[in-house]
Amino acid sequence: MELKKGDKVAVLDDVLEGYVLKTEAGTVYIETTDGFEMEFSKEELVKIETPIEALQEDIDFEKVLAEKKQPPKPKSKRIKPKERNLPPMEVDLHIEKLTSSSRGMNNYDMLNLQMETAKRQLEFAMRKRIQKIVFIHGVGEGVLKAELDFLLGRYNNLKFYDADYQKYGLGATEVYFFQNA
Repeated sequence: MELKKGDKVAVLDDVLEGYVLKTEAGTVYIETTDGFEMEFSKEELVKIETPIEALQEDIDFEKVLAEKKQPPKPKSKRIKPKERNLPPMEVDLHIEKLTSSSRGMNNYDMLNLQMETAKRQLEFAMRKRIQKIVFIHGVGEGVLKAELDFLLGRYNNLKFYDADYQKYGLGATEVYFFQNA
């Protein structure tokens, strides 16, 4: 790059700028914006179109600092081993949970409502790829449990067993779906 008298230049390794006064055999004499005359080799200078102050004004330091001070992203929450094994879905098949009033319903109607609910929730869990579901059927005489076992036995992509005794007692069945089936 060729520098001539009157060109605005900046020093590469320093925060200085000024105007070219004269050039002699690779040496350039400049007058800085502070009024000092200095000499530099041609390789130490760069011609500028806009002053350094104008470039620095383009940077919004407040915005940069605000970006730096943003709160850190929340870390993933550690799950205890007990919580990791909790089933994500529970279906309570007690008749009082399924309907507001069982008045006028005989045992057959109640069992049909419970089994339809169980089948609908089972299909929902399969569609949504939920891995575990617990059906709470209660102890009673075991009719609902037997019907539920019969229903679950017709599916190939799942296994079922008594749910956690500490949490449910003898009145619940847990279903585990094989996800790659």
